Amino acid sequence: MKTYVVGGAVRDRLLGLAVSDCDHVVVGASVDDMLAAGFEPVGRDFPVFLHPVTHEEYALARTERKVAPGYAGFVFHAEPSVTLEDDLARRDLTINAIAEDETTQGLVDPFDGQRDLEHRIFRHVGPAFVEDPVRVLRLARFAARFADFSIADETVALMREMAARGEVDALVPERVWQELARGLMEPKPSRMIEVLRDAHALIRVLPEIDALFERPHDGSNGSAATATLTAIDRAAALDTALAVRFAALTHEIAPAIDDRDGRAIRHPRQSGSIAAFCARLGVPVACRDLALLFAREFTALATPSLTAEQQVRLFERCDAFRRPARFEELLLGLRAVAGDDETTMRIAPALARHLARARAVDAGAIAQREAGDPSRIARALHAARIAALQG
Repeated sequence: MKTYVVGGAVRDRLLGLAVSDCDHVVVGASVDDMLAAGFEPVGRDFPVFLHPVTHEEYALARTERKVAPGYAGFVFHAEPSVTLEDDLARRDLTINAIAEDETTQGLVDPFDGQRDLEHRIFRHVGPAFVEDPVRVLRLARFAARFADFSIADETVALMREMAARGEVDALVPERVWQELARGLMEPKPSRMIEVLRDAHALIRVLPEIDALFERPHDGSNGSAATATLTAIDRAAALDTALAVRFAALTHEIAPAIDDRDGRAIRHPRQSGSIAAFCARLGVPVACRDLALLFAREFTALATPSLTAEQQVRLFERCDAFRRPARFEELLLGLRAVAGDDETTMRIAPALARHLARARAVDAGAIAQREAGDPSRIARALHAARIAALQG
């Protein structure tokens, strides 16, 4: 029985990056051997065990065979005769198919992954890459993390083949969201979108985002997609939370066509598109709500000349008095979308200061003064907050 560290841990160490956790493969062992050595079984689809001391995961070397469409259509085979090279051959990219002997620290690299690391190239291990559509999403996500890597021409061709054959259509929405969310949290999330589009997969998995490439942005020469990709990269540079990055990704889906009292009014058909996008992918409520709120209120947030009353109404619509942290996320979204130009750098801090002043109004004292009448309290509190901004 021999054990190896495989995959991302080896790749990241060779790149000089921090390694947070390790995947281990065991060669030449059976399930009974693992149990006899004190390992605890945890895998349901294939044999995975927890180390009795470190509690890290150790998987028996295995092969896989495609038996049905989609990413779940595989059967696995694990027994002592499966070699390390057999196990590495089923992996997605050459840079993820390098193993390190846990005893000697020697590297096993049957697919020249070290060469591709040196040349900063994503390259598929073999033709079996086309059998798992999740690999298209994973590669796009890796591109968002390692933005200076290129993709081998033959790998791009395989991804396009997968899109053309409908393999990408077999992805379940929840898995698309999972990979999209992880990609948005990488240093350059625009690369994920660009890679998916180049692979002809974006229109399959994120058609709303793909459509932005065909739509002008505010009558300018650039597309709505260009503005969106710039926005999500700015959101990443600001180290924002996932909800902010998602709001930046989706803000162009429902463009404003009118403006009334500092609030964007949107076409009824378009106004639900973000909601439909979120429903289809199973987007978490916090991300969905911030995206909808940001799209609805972006024009007001970006307006430098709101009166005190308009600002208070904006705060009320955004529920900012109860949820100031979420309003801060809206302001980060504003910076991501509008950029840190002179106007934005003036608007965002001013709104934050004015919200703090309006929140400082003593709501309890007003409630006492108005004898607990809800409608009178609301009117008086609204007026007091306006006065606080005007003072």
